[in-house]
Amino acid sequence: MIAVTGGTHDEFREYVVSRGAALLRAARQVTGDPNDAEDLLQTALAKTYLAWERIEDRAALDGYVRRAMVNINISWWRRRRLEEYPSGELPEPVAQHAHRHLPEQVERALDGLPARMRAAIVLRYYEDMTEQEVANALGVSVGTVKSTVSRGMAKLRGALAVPDRRLEPQA
Repeated sequence: MIAVTGGTHDEFREYVVSRGAALLRAARQVTGDPNDAEDLLQTALAKTYLAWERIEDRAALDGYVRRAMVNINISWWRRRRLEEYPSGELPEPVAQHAHRHLPEQVERALDGLPARMRAAIVLRYYEDMTEQEVANALGVSVGTVKSTVSRGMAKLRGALAVPDRRLEPQA
């Protein structure tokens, strides 16, 4: 753990205390796992601390930390071996009874997406980033973001049994 005392260290400590919970939620959405999210946020904050003196725009700190989290998570993806293997059988679909558990169902559906697809959806809709910002954060083209998000949303609709309805003009 990094000891933070005095001067700019107090400023960093105050930032972590005030924004830590929100950043942890973002890390959870990016990783899909609470333990990985804590590790990801801690690593991103350590990198932020090391760069603290070079960060001139304090209003952009959340963006800096989120960008660090995405970059670190991408590095982790690349290092991981394939730990899950495809099965020849599909599991029985789980019946969705009521909308009262929708947030948990969405979390589970997000957890079922591939890591990059989940990251694109989280950045686009949870973090409210533009397609260009998501493309920059993930290091891909805007077209890749559009197609990845589109496929991901289709998978989420299927997992949540939400019909693909287009808005019709009202007469």
